[in-house]
Amino acid sequence: MRVGMPLQYAGDVVSAANQVAAFEQAGLDVVWVAEAYGFDGVSLMGYLAAVTDNVHIGSGILNVYSRTPALMAQVTAGLDAVSSGRFELGLGASGPQVIEGWHGLAYDRPLARTRELVELVRRMLRREVIEHHGDVFTLPLPGDEGTGLGKPLKMLTHPVRDAVPIHVAALGSKNVEMTAEIADGWMPIFWAPEHADSLYGDALGAGKAKRSDELGDLDIITGGLLGIAPDEQTKNALLDFVRPMYALYIGGMGAKGKNFYNTLVTNMGWGEQAERIQDLYLDGKKDEAAALVPYELLDQTNIVGDEGFVKERIAAFADSGVTTLNVTIIGDGPKVLDQVRPWIS
Repeated sequence: MRVGMPLQYAGDVVSAANQVAAFEQAGLDVVWVAEAYGFDGVSLMGYLAAVTDNVHIGSGILNVYSRTPALMAQVTAGLDAVSSGRFELGLGASGPQVIEGWHGLAYDRPLARTRELVELVRRMLRREVIEHHGDVFTLPLPGDEGTGLGKPLKMLTHPVRDAVPIHVAALGSKNVEMTAEIADGWMPIFWAPEHADSLYGDALGAGKAKRSDELGDLDIITGGLLGIAPDEQTKNALLDFVRPMYALYIGGMGAKGKNFYNTLVTNMGWGEQAERIQDLYLDGKKDEAAALVPYELLDQTNIVGDEGFVKERIAAFADSGVTTLNVTIIGDGPKVLDQVRPWIS
């Protein structure tokens, strides 16, 4: 397995980026940069490319709505160039609150949009002359929708690589199936090895049956909190650290009936708790919502415990199909990573 890490920062992006160099020395394979409605992810990834030498730099994620396919291809080619071929493009549909609330764009046809975007970015990186007539995108723009002066173009510059890994964050069965069919990698959240096959086995199987051999194996990129806890009290304290984040996703990332993460946790067997967490969170009772996040959910989707437990859980994640273990490390990050890196094969 590769080892990945989501970049953690609270405004001081330069300091956070400079810390990645220490993780790189400890054996980090890839760092992921999020983009929500704060700083843009592309600027930070460009800075990361300048202060690192070997670690791969991935977007985790860029949404498929706010950039055109051409701009997404240009961003991909540009970041791959400044990183000397170390960029990995992570895409996702985000959600209506961000896409419609922040970007002012209709949250429609996320699967069709993702499929066409992946196809177009790949074609553009190969410097094909682009003509495309899809359900979402039409290139060039038809004359009756503009000046009529648009013409088929190909990328002006020559990318460092004509194929960059493209990963998709997906939760629903149809989205997971599509991702297994077309993407280089899949980025699920709240991964519990105990539930992986029952939740995703059918969708992954259906998608892989249509997958091109040229894509190779699907890279499954997921993980959680990683921490060495010598006793149960310390372990519980570390798991409590992520309770507010789980409550935010389960309770606040979407309206009633429109929260993908709430549905996921419900499908994992905690439907009653998920409903109550959402009710409390939407009522402004965030601390009470966090307190209701099931301990078993936290324990199964993170890797926190004594050394023996951590070794066993890393093996369980690998056995469940994970190929890039993406972890947020608690404590002295580079030191902990150096300690556990030999356990990750």
